[in-house]
Amino acid sequence: MSQTRQHAGTRLTLNLWHPNCWAIESTEQVGGGVLGHAVYSSPKTTDTVVNGLFTAFGDTLDQVEELLETIHDSPHAGDVHELQERFGKQTSASAPGNVAREFFVEYKPQDMVCPTLLKYGFVHSAPVRIEDGREYWQVVFAGERNEIEAQLDGVRKDAGAEVSVSRISASPPADAERKKRTDTLTASQREAFNLARDRGYYQWPRGVSTRELAAELDVSKTTFLEHLRKAEAKLLDP
Repeated sequence: MSQTRQHAGTRLTLNLWHPNCWAIESTEQVGGGVLGHAVYSSPKTTDTVVNGLFTAFGDTLDQVEELLETIHDSPHAGDVHELQERFGKQTSASAPGNVAREFFVEYKPQDMVCPTLLKYGFVHSAPVRIEDGREYWQVVFAGERNEIEAQLDGVRKDAGAEVSVSRISASPPADAERKKRTDTLTASQREAFNLARDRGYYQWPRGVSTRELAAELDVSKTTFLEHLRKAEAKLLDP
C-alpha cells in the first residue's frame, strides 16, 4: 500500500533583485518603500499588461510623494492610479512609516518574478516589501530543505535574479497550507490552473496562449480566463 509523502515545509525570507522592476529601481533612487499586495489581469489587458495593488510608505509626506513621482516616471511602469493617503496607524498592510498611499499600477507580466518563484515551488505568504532597491519575499517552500538551493538556482537563471536567503525556519506542514488553498478551488478552477501551469503558461515567453488552453478544455476563452483568474486570486492571495 502506498503512503502519501508528507513534507514539513520551510518558511524563508528571500532577499531578491531582478531586472526591469519599477519598484526596485524607484526605491533605489529615493527613500521610502513599497508593499505589494495583489496582481491581477483585467479582460482588456490580459496577456500584455497586469495590474497590481501596492502601498507606498515613508516617514514624511514629501518622501512618499517623491517616491510616487519616481514610480510615475519609471519606464517599466504604466498608468499609476493613486487611491488614498493614510497617516499614523495602517490597516491591512501595516505599512511602516508615518505616511502611506495605496495605488494601482500597470506593468508587463514578463517583468514579474512571482510566476518564476511559483514555478520552483516558492509560494509567497505575505505582502512583498521593496526597499533600497531590493525585494523581500516571505515564502513557503513545500519540498525538502535540501532542495531549496537547487530551486533557487532555477529562479536565478530563469529570472536573471540575485537571490539570497535572509531567514529560514521550519513551518507548519506546507502541504496542509497548500491543500487548504487548493480545497477552495472549484473543479473548473483547479482544472484551468493545473492545465495552465503544466502547459507553460507561467513561463516567459509563454509556452501556450489562453485561446489554446480554452480550446483544450472545450470552453470559450472568456470562460477559461474567468476560471483561471479566480483560481489565481485564491492561490496567490497572502
